[in-house]
Amino acid sequence: MPSIVDVCHLDKYFGRLHVLKNISFSVDATEVICIIGRSGSGKSTLLRCINFLETPDHGSISVDGVVINASESGRSYHRRLHKIRLKTGMVFQSFNLFPHMTVLQNVIEGPITVKRTDPKEAIEIGKYNLEKVGLTDKRDEYPSRLSGGQQQRVAIARALAMQPRIMLFDEPTSSLDPELIAEVLNVMQQLVEDGMTMLIVTHEMGFARNFADRVIFINEGHFVEVGSPDQIFSEPQDQRTQIFLDALKRFNQAENK
Repeated sequence: MPSIVDVCHLDKYFGRLHVLKNISFSVDATEVICIIGRSGSGKSTLLRCINFLETPDHGSISVDGVVINASESGRSYHRRLHKIRLKTGMVFQSFNLFPHMTVLQNVIEGPITVKRTDPKEAIEIGKYNLEKVGLTDKRDEYPSRLSGGQQQRVAIARALAMQPRIMLFDEPTSSLDPELIAEVLNVMQQLVEDGMTMLIVTHEMGFARNFADRVIFINEGHFVEVGSPDQIFSEPQDQRTQIFLDALKRFNQAENK
């Protein structure tokens, strides 16, 4: 099965802080990979490097056959950068919706302004993706009238409207109240069933266990362990993985008391 994403020997620094250290991995078509690790371990930075919201300092990234080396610049670089961003849908912790636009206007803004899609076609694309996230009846509302879970589902529909080859999720439920998390995870589950290629940074271990093809544990900028959900959660091979999972379990137990 062909790879949608290939990351080779990726390094990222913030000043003297070495955030990502010689990261290499691939994401195959239709594969779902969950990245777990403590805060500050480099998870979000990795996602942001893949679509070049952050610029890597070393290595190369390929998305659907479009390759960029960290040392590149110039016109060719910017053309390929644009192509990579069109091929990657990004869902952030915060919803980043335009408050002055309706739900439908938010969803079709990208296709119209970035891809130059005909407005009538864009509206149909928008309606289709709002139906996928269960928000057809909210298309004329403004974001301020929606719950956090509904706003995140709009953000997912907005990313899907660009027809990406891979969806990148950066802790999409972390800013939601507990009762709203399930509605977002249900949409993500449907994307899994639809065969969408997905790379997900998450603290939702239940989702990772049930729906990921592979789980990556990252610690201090290194990939410590990569394996199936059963291996990572039931039989971790590295002590650092076990320590992280034990700490997360204690935290969740304290939260539920």
